[in-house]
Amino acid sequence: MPKEVQMSIKMEPELHEQFMAAAAAMHRPAAQIVRELMRSYIAHQELPNAETIAAIEAVERGEVNTYASVNDFYNKMGI
Repeated sequence: MPKEVQMSIKMEPELHEQFMAAAAAMHRPAAQIVRELMRSYIAHQELPNAETIAAIEAVERGEVNTYASVNDFYNKMGI
């Protein structure tokens, strides 16, 4: 088993209380939930969405994509 490390997080007391209550209501250890949230966050940072992949492939083929607006571009890129 890999060596585990400890981590400290500063947060508002109310947030801590609400999180601990939610974890207890689900009968799950808070640390397990935090690890799952961290893994999910990492996964979402590493994987571009389908629109981003399509845009990258189009650029590599020399094609130009057009978008209705900057917001349209950001929305389609998942930003």
